Amino acid sequence: MTEYDHEPIRGLPGDLPAGEEILWQGSPDWRTFARSALYTRYVAGYFAILALVGIASGSMFGAVTSVIAGVIVHALLALFAVLVGRTTVYTITNRRVVLRIGIALNKCINLPLGQIASANLRPQPAGHGDIALTLLGKHRLGYAVLWPHVRPMQLAKPQPMLRALPDAARAADILARACAAIAPVEIAANAANLQPAKAKPVQGRNQSAPAMANAFQGAAA
Repeated sequence: MTEYDHEPIRGLPGDLPAGEEILWQGSPDWRTFARSALYTRYVAGYFAILALVGIASGSMFGAVTSVIAGVIVHALLALFAVLVGRTTVYTITNRRVVLRIGIALNKCINLPLGQIASANLRPQPAGHGDIALTLLGKHRLGYAVLWPHVRPMQLAKPQPMLRALPDAARAADILARACAAIAPVEIAANAANLQPAKAKPVQGRNQSAPAMANAFQGAAA
């Protein structure tokens, strides 16, 4: 029995409400995650430089120590990436994006589609990629709470990120179409309540699905 056996639906904290359906689910590829989120290549390069410096200075002990330390650190980062890949589930429904994250303490973060202002796709090799989400207004999602599923260096306004997706382009297209479909529903709800929409038009929210898909092809540095 695992800590996720209580989930009625994989990756979700409860049963889906009436009218909601899953459009896509995925998890990070651990190799891509290790390379793009944990910067394992830079870490390996750092210890390689230390080893070369030790050899150049005639300190074989220092060189060997650097190599051993590099192997240990790289192995720990790889283990962390594997655990992230196994425990993380990203879900896109016709109403929200759900991030089930956490290794020791798991949590589910719900992001209603109506609160997503835009999304940026950062392509990775072999069709992999990251999708960073920009949210409307203020939110209480802290950088530490989201890490490592967050856009790097965006400390003031953290942006949730779907990391190292094996089928990133397909996930971006599905998300684009879901966001495009939710816009008419919001407009109808505002009209029924006789209230004007408070949010200003944002990139992608009121475009057609193909146009939305193109808007997702930005860079999420």
